[in-house]
Amino acid sequence: MKQARRSGSAEWRSYWRERPVDRGRVLYESFAGNGALGNPEAIFRALMADPSFDHLTHVWVLSKEAWSGASIRAEFANHPRVEFVRYKSPQYFRALFTAGYVINNATFPTEFTKRDGQVYLNTWHGTPFKTMGYDEPGGGPNARNVIRNFLSADYLLAANGFVAERMYEQAYRLSNIHPGRIITEGSPRVDRQFLDEGGKERVRRRLTDSGVSIRPDQKVVLYAPTWRGTSFQKPTNDIVRLAKCVRELKRRLPDDQQVLLRVHQQVYNFALEHPDLADILVPNEVPSNEVLGLTDVLVTDYSSIFFDFLATERPIVFYAPDLDDYDDYRGFYLDPQELPGPVVRTVTDLGDVLLATGTGSGADPVVSHGAVRDEAQSIYASREDGGASRRVIDVVFRGSREHDVRPVASDGRTRILLYLGGMRSNGITTSALNLLNNIDHDRFDVSVLYQYSSSKEVRANEAKIHPRVRVLPRSGGMLWSLRSERERAQILHGGEAARGQSFEVAERMFGFEWRRCFGLAEFDHIIDFSGYAAFWALLLQQGPARSHSIWLHNDLKADQMREVDGQRPHELNLGSVFNTYADFDHLVSVSPALMEINAKNLADAAPREKHTYARNTIDDSYITRMAYGERLVDPDTDASVPVADLPRAVRELSDVHGVATLEAAVQRHSVVRELMPREKDAKVFVTIGRLSPEKNHERLIRAFDLVHQEDPRSRLIIIGGGPLQQELTELSRDLGLGSVVTMAGQQSNPHAVLARSDVFVLSSDYEGQPMVILEARVLDRPVVSTNFDSVGGSLTDGVGLVVERDVEALADGMRAALRDEVPNPPFDPAEYNREATREFYRVLGVAQSE
Repeated sequence: MKQARRSGSAEWRSYWRERPVDRGRVLYESFAGNGALGNPEAIFRALMADPSFDHLTHVWVLSKEAWSGASIRAEFANHPRVEFVRYKSPQYFRALFTAGYVINNATFPTEFTKRDGQVYLNTWHGTPFKTMGYDEPGGGPNARNVIRNFLSADYLLAANGFVAERMYEQAYRLSNIHPGRIITEGSPRVDRQFLDEGGKERVRRRLTDSGVSIRPDQKVVLYAPTWRGTSFQKPTNDIVRLAKCVRELKRRLPDDQQVLLRVHQQVYNFALEHPDLADILVPNEVPSNEVLGLTDVLVTDYSSIFFDFLATERPIVFYAPDLDDYDDYRGFYLDPQELPGPVVRTVTDLGDVLLATGTGSGADPVVSHGAVRDEAQSIYASREDGGASRRVIDVVFRGSREHDVRPVASDGRTRILLYLGGMRSNGITTSALNLLNNIDHDRFDVSVLYQYSSSKEVRANEAKIHPRVRVLPRSGGMLWSLRSERERAQILHGGEAARGQSFEVAERMFGFEWRRCFGLAEFDHIIDFSGYAAFWALLLQQGPARSHSIWLHNDLKADQMREVDGQRPHELNLGSVFNTYADFDHLVSVSPALMEINAKNLADAAPREKHTYARNTIDDSYITRMAYGERLVDPDTDASVPVADLPRAVRELSDVHGVATLEAAVQRHSVVRELMPREKDAKVFVTIGRLSPEKNHERLIRAFDLVHQEDPRSRLIIIGGGPLQQELTELSRDLGLGSVVTMAGQQSNPHAVLARSDVFVLSSDYEGQPMVILEARVLDRPVVSTNFDSVGGSLTDGVGLVVERDVEALADGMRAALRDEVPNPPFDPAEYNREATREFYRVLGVAQSE
């Protein structure tokens, strides 16, 4: 039943996404339908009041929770040009996909795809005080749908230059890739603050009709804190704390001052459930800015609401009891010393400040912040004059260029989008991360794509991405009709026969998916660095760019025909990948030798001239750090570790070196202690790689058996996981090698073992450019390898020992290693990386920088 509902939803969403766009229809959404609020509501009312826009019809989105209590529904119940739809209902998606104008102060859901002919205005909901986007912990991955929405918007509304530059262009890294425009003309919602006495009375009456206790003779102190927690979607329920604070504050203030509470959208439902707040909680549907127009003193903490309130020129007090903790885990754009009002930490101090505020005396804390407040007002609120709505409408609906509207900035760097693959801990991920560390980020603006995942493995690799790289993880899924789903299955899994109409239909649907993921974003070069899935290859080909490249990390024809348990798991999938080669500009193998192999074996898929190569780069500093760690004692200091007091020792080492460094050291020590032989005279061979047929670990184990019979000191450690683990374990046991062959499984830090081994050995039948050989060379380990066709990409003449692909030859190579007869000249990682990076630039047609 659930599957049927999902299929039905996809069907009608796909249907409406292909219906004509109605340029006379405007859709508004605020905070996922939490009410008719903020900038969208102000723009809506301004359009309704302007007779020149009587041809427009208006659609408001309301959530299930807001539907019954929304007064705007009663206000416009019988209006012929206003309608309401429930969030994520069929009517919602119809309006979302066909309205000529879509306006949001936050984000549309992942299903949203901006269509040709639509105009998307994202108004956002304030000037940020807290760090945003890539500036906050979790950066781009946690803001993935925000970034996706911004990239889809034709217009981004900025209340001031700070929002335009610091938030949009820098914090969300829209510079260079976004062709949209920024309107810097104030906030339409702030227009609602400019109330005359009649307007104030109207708002006061609306509050009292909602059950809020407020008298005409009372001064209004509005307490408007932000949400707490590390996840916007799952905020902390701190309403008990807020209620306690408000009760104490009301007790300290005289009767002529009424405290009202305005909580953040995300915690409003929590507040509704607290009985002590019923008479002071401002209803969610009452626009914040109308309440600010009635407010005499604003009390807030880290909420951006204070930027709006600057336009009133009335007092602001910052109550921040957890200032230090909040700054540590979230961070601020403004130093607390720069805030346009006093900052207090306790309710007692807050009460004292409020009692002194407005007295005009020397004790008045607002007077002492006058200069700071004036500067803040000039920076953040200079355009808040009550006319922002009119100016925004002039730009978006009339096409005016007379106001402050400009393109998103660009610094001229070459723009690269690179698909990283599945972000699992494997050679492709390692190679991609290394490349990102070696690219010149002063010359290249680099973005990366991968499928978002909350798995620890993916998040750990995600954290290793170079900090200057823009991460654009894909979230949500494609919208397929039942017919196009069949076409997609045919093109993705139909192998080499999947051309023709199926391909054309699927290609069109991938065009929609590109727009859903990247909106209006533009790139110069688009790269499928993984090269193992037709889905991603087809998606990336839809992006307009000067060049499209796909990486070939292996002998892909051999990979396609590889058998596991009598099956060929990649036969159809790689056949579909080969079908995409004709539409790529460059097929990039990871060594010259591998390029020749792939050009020959894949001649039917693409002509020889499309094939080129670029060797993988390597992160030698990371390899060395993981292998040996960092010094934990500075020889230039007299610091000593109290070894007899373990807790104190851990604390002191953590203070000096950081917890992460200690954790890595413990992990390294544990891996070495667990896997390395205890015999001092042991001779250790190590291999690292997936336990799959092409690696031919069976040959390695049988060759080691011959060596061990002659030299009982020899040991073999096999690091890696895969489908043959049980079979190889049983082989070792059958040969009587159970005590001298260690099946170590997947290890997060194999480098620590590799560095302490005597020889690295590889027994593969075919490879691309095995990164483990380069890692062994960085750690100065001699290498013995079988003679697969592309081995020369990692072991050049005079380096290592290459033997034939049979048991006896491999055993001879291992014997030679025990005699120290394997050539192992010094390796210069820096020079190697310079050459490999030059090859990467050559693929893109750009010159190597000096």
